[in-house]
Amino acid sequence: MTLPADITERLARLALPSQAVIDGAHVDALSGETFDNVSPRDGQLLNKVAACQKEDVALAVFAARTAFEDGRWRDQGPRAKKAVLFRLAELMERDADELALLESLDVGKPISDARNVDIPLAINTCRWYAEALDKVYGEVGASPVDRLSYAVHEPLGVIGAIVPWNFPLHMAMWKVAPALAMGNSVVLKPAEESPLTALKLGALALEAGLPAGVLNVVPGFGAVTGEALALSMDVDMIAFTGSGPVGRKLMEYSARSNLKRISLELGGKSPQIVFADCPDLEAAAQAAAWGVFYNQGEVCTAASRLLVEASIKEAFVERVAEVAKGMKVGDPLDPSTQFGAMVSERQMNTALGYIAIAGSQGARRVLGGGQVLKETGGFYVEPTIFDRLQPSHALAREEVFGPVLGVMSFTTEDEAIALANDTVYGLAAGLWTSDVNRALRGARRLKAGLVWVNGWDACDITMPFGGFKQSGFGRDRSLHALHKYADLKSVSVTLR
Repeated sequence: MTLPADITERLARLALPSQAVIDGAHVDALSGETFDNVSPRDGQLLNKVAACQKEDVALAVFAARTAFEDGRWRDQGPRAKKAVLFRLAELMERDADELALLESLDVGKPISDARNVDIPLAINTCRWYAEALDKVYGEVGASPVDRLSYAVHEPLGVIGAIVPWNFPLHMAMWKVAPALAMGNSVVLKPAEESPLTALKLGALALEAGLPAGVLNVVPGFGAVTGEALALSMDVDMIAFTGSGPVGRKLMEYSARSNLKRISLELGGKSPQIVFADCPDLEAAAQAAAWGVFYNQGEVCTAASRLLVEASIKEAFVERVAEVAKGMKVGDPLDPSTQFGAMVSERQMNTALGYIAIAGSQGARRVLGGGQVLKETGGFYVEPTIFDRLQPSHALAREEVFGPVLGVMSFTTEDEAIALANDTVYGLAAGLWTSDVNRALRGARRLKAGLVWVNGWDACDITMPFGGFKQSGFGRDRSLHALHKYADLKSVSVTLR
């Protein structure tokens, strides 16, 4: 793999963080245990990272609780909190190229996406919540003249944030930024596949002036580190983005421990509906392709089900395939790469398994379907499209979390909506039509937390993000996320 000189030079200077961040210090796991952090671009070992155990989590939670109770962050005024979070955003911006490189190495996403999309969005999230933290107001009740009644938002306490590997820093900031903005302490557990930017974030937060113990980062495995965090009697809330099975375990752990609050952003099997009166078929074709193949299909809102009106289906699917064929698959560190490596060999094999099942169930392969770039040692699956998908097929019902698109056709609006809603998930959905009445009807009838009309993923930090049904509950982004990390207290004062 021949890389541009500037990338090669930065790689030579790059320091890979490996230690946990607990109570303001960079530390090894108490046991001394580590785990191998492998890059999906070539299957090679990047570094060995501290494998935090139950004892390490206990120390991190104790540090977070101590910091919260003594008020070193909680009791700082809005101006002081703003200054620290704005400084953190500045430091992230200063080190943006390094963060992008860490992200690309760790999870296989194209460096151009990490540099131009993921890291800037993470920085913007930090700045947005810094600016928003003094915009959360209480309320005064309609009390009798001899009483003053009011309600105030108070921080919950210690937040356990468990984040995924597909957008490691961006998803971390969706949780860390609003939790800190409300005055909480945080214990951040990154996915074992993607520890590097979380550990770097912990270092930058300390440099920005966040007091010791307010943000702790504990890398490790979900079944050990994540479970210990979720079972802790001194954690007030778990904010999680990830799979449905893990979400169910977290609810069980809440019941087994202190009934801590749980916020879950889980999987999706998102439909994108294209009617024959679509106002821009080329834009829809681009959205259909990039909506499922962006980030190698490792996106919770991936438009993995394409529903096309029968009268235009053949030509439309052909155009989607042409767009996908034009995506450059290659080394994630090559700035010209548009489609990188899957995060792990296991995830690659999962996608290949669904491809095999789709063929055996009678779907017609239109494009792709195999592993590529085997000679690199990395984990690459080409963009893949199957037509003639049936609602009962595994590819129509189960989340692949990989670059596999399934196509179905419909003839009426009612049929399209019924097919779209025929899933246990309800994260995102979209429709393309020139009929404003159909658009508004569809937006109302689609059972999803996010609905896009004549576009895909057309949203930003100002709007809430979360799902219906088995896609979870609770919302990231927007002012609603601030309320998620707070308790609402009512106070009544009798006037004498």
